[in-house]
Amino acid sequence: MEFGSIIISETAAKSENPQDVINSNISVINLMREEKIDDDLIHEDALMSYYLDYYTAQYTEGNFAQFVYNSRWNTELNELIEEGLALLGAEKHLELFQQQCQKVKLMSAVKRDKFFKSKLEGVNPIRDLMNSNTFFEIEENLVQLNGAFLKSHPDIEVLAVDDMFATLEEFVGHDIKRS
Repeated sequence: MEFGSIIISETAAKSENPQDVINSNISVINLMREEKIDDDLIHEDALMSYYLDYYTAQYTEGNFAQFVYNSRWNTELNELIEEGLALLGAEKHLELFQQQCQKVKLMSAVKRDKFFKSKLEGVNPIRDLMNSNTFFEIEENLVQLNGAFLKSHPDIEVLAVDDMFATLEEFVGHDIKRS
């Protein structure tokens, strides 16, 4: 049985910062994973938001090559990000993502393996070929779009922290340790 809600805290929902909404979703997903809930049972749009945040953070911190390097070029993840960018209406980011993915797809397996065995820092011509600063020039704000998407989602459930735990405990069938 899939968990049919996207849960965020009341505090996050009241915040003016869209990253607070995203972080609340991330915290719930991390807690579900700690409780050994399979990703297939977690709300698909909650996961999509989670991975869009991952993509945004990786690109912001170290450009596209860092995303490729740290994600180990995961096809399922890439598809989820592509779907998410389309769903958020981030057309320019979607176009860039597809262009960047094409660069990696056209790279030989040998070259890609060499990249994964190298260090990301320092001299790295393969990394440099993958990077594009266009991401930073696009006016679509992925954090705002992602936060707004979560807040307006039809399956959103805004709960107090105790109620969040109670809902998840009911789903997993046991008490969850609170740290």
